[in-house]
Amino acid sequence: MMRLRPFLPLGFLLLAGGSAQAVPDNLPAADFVVVEKGARRLTLFADGRPYRVYERLQLGDEPVGPKRFEGDERTPEGRYTIDYGNDRSAYHLSLHISYPAPADVAFARGQGRSPGGLIFLHGQPNALPMGRVPGDWTDGCIAVSNAEIEEIWSLVGDGTPIEIRP
Repeated sequence: MMRLRPFLPLGFLLLAGGSAQAVPDNLPAADFVVVEKGARRLTLFADGRPYRVYERLQLGDEPVGPKRFEGDERTPEGRYTIDYGNDRSAYHLSLHISYPAPADVAFARGQGRSPGGLIFLHGQPNALPMGRVPGDWTDGCIAVSNAEIEEIWSLVGDGTPIEIRP
């Protein structure tokens, strides 16, 4: 059984647009996560069915194309795993994505380069007292609002597969 990371009791979610929306307390644990970079959408699935959608994702400074090398500012594309959470990161909660996969490492090494790493799904910078950094600003991570990452944190356990699509 996957371990879920409780953070806050679910009750109200403050959406990035600023309006409060009730969040059902009985949301299931996600068993699959899909990120669509072009649509800037993250969807949680349980039992093969989508049940929660988050939009307005923020990506790396170079959002088009897959991550190939350290420092390319791109967000990876492919199948990975959410393998651990960090509640003490420089961002409001972060979930580590298992990039690079062996194929990513092989490609980068074949070019004499490093594939990079430390790719996370996370909230906004802790140094930002409130609000949201505008535009794409990460070094290849996937950023959401702080309220959204709190909900995602509570629903996505270690070992959950994540597919990042173009």
